[in-house]
Amino acid sequence: MTHEHRVVIVGAGFSGIGMAARLRSMGIDDFVVLDRGNDLGGTWRDNSYPGAACDVPSNLYSYSFALNPDWTRAYPPQSEIWDYMRDCVDRFEVGDHLRVGRAVDEARWDDAAQRWVVRTTGGEEYRAPVMVWATGSLSEPSIPAFPGLDGFRGKVFHSARWEHGFDLTGKRVCVVGTGASAIQFVPQIAPVVEHLYLYQRTPPWIVPRRDRAVSSLRKLVYRKVPATQRLSRLRIYGLFESLLSVFVGHGTRRKAAIRKAALDHLARQVPDEALRAKLTPHYEPGCKRLLLSDDYYPSLTRPNVEVVESPVASFTAHEVVGQDGIARPVDVVIMGTGFEAAEPPYAEHIVGRDGARLSEIWKANGVEAYAGSTVAGFPNLFLMIGPNATLAHNSMIYMIESHINYIASALAFMSRPGVHVVEVKRGVQQRYNERLQARLEHSVWVDGGCGSWYLDHRGRNTTLWPDHTWKFRRLTRRFHPGEYTVRA
Repeated sequence: MTHEHRVVIVGAGFSGIGMAARLRSMGIDDFVVLDRGNDLGGTWRDNSYPGAACDVPSNLYSYSFALNPDWTRAYPPQSEIWDYMRDCVDRFEVGDHLRVGRAVDEARWDDAAQRWVVRTTGGEEYRAPVMVWATGSLSEPSIPAFPGLDGFRGKVFHSARWEHGFDLTGKRVCVVGTGASAIQFVPQIAPVVEHLYLYQRTPPWIVPRRDRAVSSLRKLVYRKVPATQRLSRLRIYGLFESLLSVFVGHGTRRKAAIRKAALDHLARQVPDEALRAKLTPHYEPGCKRLLLSDDYYPSLTRPNVEVVESPVASFTAHEVVGQDGIARPVDVVIMGTGFEAAEPPYAEHIVGRDGARLSEIWKANGVEAYAGSTVAGFPNLFLMIGPNATLAHNSMIYMIESHINYIASALAFMSRPGVHVVEVKRGVQQRYNERLQARLEHSVWVDGGCGSWYLDHRGRNTTLWPDHTWKFRRLTRRFHPGEYTVRA
């Protein structure tokens, strides 16, 4: 069955829902939002592991046009974020546009018809002049190809595909990875498992989280005087924005403060000197994602938890074997190994002008776009949170809203008579990325002494925006036709 629309949005997470809300406010009702999952939510649908929560304060982790005075905690748990997203779908009346359970098999540009033809794995076809790809960069779990993993006879799952029906009580558990997900679920499962082996390649820098409940009085004030919540939001934004100097430039004092806060936190929570040595990072703060937790370190001091400094080498039918050569018997393997972000797998599904597949273009030339959104050779395609549009120091919702503004401005321009196709000029894209990569060369992510999911196989940072977020907002405030080839 073929469906004709003005806009096809792929992804029903924060990006897709926010874009849908903006289309409604612009008076555009002829659009559809496709998602492969069985419900909306994206990241906050998939990541439902025990302890899942945001590491950005709740007042900032929400749309600026849809504040929520009813957050129960300073840092919102997964269930509340998911409920908030459902509320936004109802509030902005976009539910009728959602089509869940529609995984995109291929999206191909038809130059003669000036349409994107989007085919799902279920055999449906959606056609529209404009496609917004809103799946983000953290949607495909990364599972290393460990030798022997296929032959392991116990339970194996990724944190983003948590097996809620599987009881971990009394099990011997291997956790692979010590990133943002692991530091949240490890404290939750450590008290119930028989033994937990935490395989750590490199320890993360962790600072206090200081989560707290939001009082009833504060909620009332936010509800009655919304300006107070906006002021709180602005204060948090400013505080997070000041962290940029930790990552880019010469913010020596701020870097030293972060280092001291993290090491003091570690010393307070881990009295054992040998364990503390295992958990002490030996690279610059910020080279990997800075993490927040108050309960991760204490969970590692439990007698049934062992931090294994050796990375995983392989698996047997019932054991995990470290690079230290020691085989440890386990019943369950939980992958806290993050996502495929630097070289996004979604590019395999997008085919542009002249049959060029986005994955092949990016493999040959490197993963890049203009303003993290448009790619030469792919007319009328707008990525949301595409290459170098992710943040390490502030709220992603701010970046999402910046892309929403940009796409809305582009659609307004495309509604003019005689304008049907826009495609970013190759030279514009190239110059933009040359400037961006030059700035990244002087960042902690490139020369901070570690490897991370920010970097592609060439060691190039294709993930992060290396500047103030307000500069990205300025860049994307308005669509500039001069940067594009425009066709009738």
